[in-house]
Amino acid sequence: MSRSFLTGIVLGGLLLGSLSGTIQAESKTEQTATGYVFQDTNQNRKRDPGEQGLACVRVSNGREVVCTDQSGKYELPVTDDTILFVIKPQGWRTPLSKNLTPEFYYIHKPAGSPQSKYPGVKPTGPLPASVDFPLYPQKEPEQFRAIFFGDPQPRDQKEIDYIAHDIIEELVGTDASFGVTLGDILFDDLSLFESQARGIALLGIPWYNVIGNHDINYDAPNDKLSDETFERAFGPAYYSFDYGQVHFIVLDDIEWIVPEENKKTKKEKKGHYQGGLGKEQIEFVKNDLQQIPADQLVVLMMHIPLVGVEDRQDLYRLIEKRPFCMSISGHTHHHEHRFITKEDGWRGPKPHHHIINVTVSGSWWSGSPDERGIPHTMMADGAPNGYSIISFDGTEYDLDFRAAGRAASYQMNILAPEEVTADQTSEIEIFANIFNGSERSKVEMQVGESGSWTVMEKIDDIDPSFNKLSETENAVEGKKYRNLPKAKKSTHLWRTKLPAGLKPGTHLIRIRTVEMDGDKHQSGRVIRVLPAKPAEKTASTSGTEK
Repeated sequence: MSRSFLTGIVLGGLLLGSLSGTIQAESKTEQTATGYVFQDTNQNRKRDPGEQGLACVRVSNGREVVCTDQSGKYELPVTDDTILFVIKPQGWRTPLSKNLTPEFYYIHKPAGSPQSKYPGVKPTGPLPASVDFPLYPQKEPEQFRAIFFGDPQPRDQKEIDYIAHDIIEELVGTDASFGVTLGDILFDDLSLFESQARGIALLGIPWYNVIGNHDINYDAPNDKLSDETFERAFGPAYYSFDYGQVHFIVLDDIEWIVPEENKKTKKEKKGHYQGGLGKEQIEFVKNDLQQIPADQLVVLMMHIPLVGVEDRQDLYRLIEKRPFCMSISGHTHHHEHRFITKEDGWRGPKPHHHIINVTVSGSWWSGSPDERGIPHTMMADGAPNGYSIISFDGTEYDLDFRAAGRAASYQMNILAPEEVTADQTSEIEIFANIFNGSERSKVEMQVGESGSWTVMEKIDDIDPSFNKLSETENAVEGKKYRNLPKAKKSTHLWRTKLPAGLKPGTHLIRIRTVEMDGDKHQSGRVIRVLPAKPAEKTASTSGTEK
């Protein structure tokens, strides 16, 4: 997958960056790109006379990171496959496309992308004499919120419509400052990038994109060329930006592997992907972080979870000494808070917090449809499909789990029988799936108004509710919906037993939780307790034998 970075806007086959000056002669050897970062006061995306250059703004070619001088000028080396991009500073915004995707890059591919099933970048021509980046001032409070989508992964337009009705409609009018899709924007059909982006643009906020394993060109002969269509649609596959007091880094952790022996034959090349970053991207992260203060929160955004990245140790060495750093991914279609420790080679003074985000598509748009015709698509860990909203406040952050089509208060599923007999209560297990729970959550149960609160036991097991649901739905013959996946162990499941001595009647079970960030949630479930069954009379064994 391409580890190069460029900047600009693709429109009608032309890159509409704020380019000025005469065109330099094209060269196949390394060249030096020069340009300015400037305040675009008349908003025409061109650096006009009198428009002020901006000093100390970072610009990168996907490897080196330089700061503009007092006049706003920078210089960077480029090859014939480079993406130059500005690292958006705090208090400024970049231009936005008609679909509100940030346009902070200029793509330099003089010959364009190689031919593939899904087209990449058209030839960009010779390197311009000046590659300029316009910026616009904006207010960025220290406290803000961002939306995170994991794996929307629509196969076709019908499933893009599912996303619109299940997620987008309820988010219109959001007060979030921006949003991010954490990869698998699509499910292999890269012709749908535009349609998917149009739907998300209805939210009216800037939207960043992370590349996933279903967003690459599978006919690419190597990793470097596997991002070409993504680059045409969204620009570089890895980059960074500031918002408020937080520094965000988007990573491309999809490595496309084509075996060498297949390259020597005319047979169809069968490649595969793995989690990986590559030396060039690691070098970019190193150079980027060198200019970020230690007391600034750094958020790494990727697709494959960090513990599944082959060269993650190289990344660990760059972030493990930073006191404020977290990461977030998608890919596995479950929701989890993972704390990376020395068992995985982490050398930091405290565990690294990595979030595997709930997915928009849940279990790949599977399961029986609801009254809207949209599959319920519950994830295999027993949590519903949905998204996250993270609130940032300086170096602090707080993740809120949001289930699609549900109230914000829907944070758990309680599994209990409808009825039990009074003599059975102490044998009956109650389960609570706390969707955003973690090993640092405290979960308790109370039965009735006067019952005592009992601490529930965290278990790593499959959710019995999802297991029953998947077995029941998948057994239906002639169904027109996709099978649910096999249940997987949940990392946010708790268990306890009902107290003994419950009197016959209708009782309310209450479950309350305090999550790692202090958020409190409570929910309830009604259960009926029936009178104990009378003991069965045993037959008399007395009598006269004959």
